[in-house]
Amino acid sequence: MPRPRRQRGLPEIDEGELAAFRAALRRRYSDDQILAELRASAERLGRSPTMREFAADAATQVHPQTVIEHFGSWNAAKRAAGLVPRRFVTREELLRILRDLGAELGRTPTSRDLDERRGRTPSKSLYWHTFGSFAAALRDAGFDVTVGEERVERAVSDGAVLAERLGRLPKFADWADARRAPGGPALTEWQVYRLFEARRGAWATFQYLVRARLLEEGVDVAPDGSIRPRRSGRAG
Repeated sequence: MPRPRRQRGLPEIDEGELAAFRAALRRRYSDDQILAELRASAERLGRSPTMREFAADAATQVHPQTVIEHFGSWNAAKRAAGLVPRRFVTREELLRILRDLGAELGRTPTSRDLDERRGRTPSKSLYWHTFGSFAAALRDAGFDVTVGEERVERAVSDGAVLAERLGRLPKFADWADARRAPGGPALTEWQVYRLFEARRGAWATFQYLVRARLLEEGVDVAPDGSIRPRRSGRAG
């Protein structure tokens, strides 16, 4: 008969009693109840919760460790709940999620579709950072993406990079200057303008989309278009 396990500084632990105790904990909640708690927490937070966020959610009745006891790991539980783990999402998983969303919608997904499903799908930023653009992600997932959509995505992505470099939303002349520098934007300032010329205030429309992209990425953009530097996360 195996002897009870003992760790330094801890009393002896009877493995049989420990297993019975864990089984009793698991019986307090059904899998469906736990998944419902996860989904409700994601709805309140507006995103897929981490273990710490779930534990700090005052409206949650289940402890994260109970979730892990039922499903084996935190990320396995979130996947079972239809939530996307905040970390370690592979390219293949991201593409599968896009295909599943397309099948649900009966059409090619848009970035707005992701916004409307925050907490249940990855963010637009994750797709941009993983694939270079949302259009590229759609194409890799097997969807038809028009040239116009791809050019808009490229322009907005380059605009966000330039805006952070300038410390403000780029003007028409800023774009022309940036094009003359090595590694500048892919499209000319006039090509960008023509993407939006069907709207009154074409360049302002473009700046609006660049601002929306920056806000999505957590950049603080003031009403006048100026950009506050990102925080380094280190004490000054």
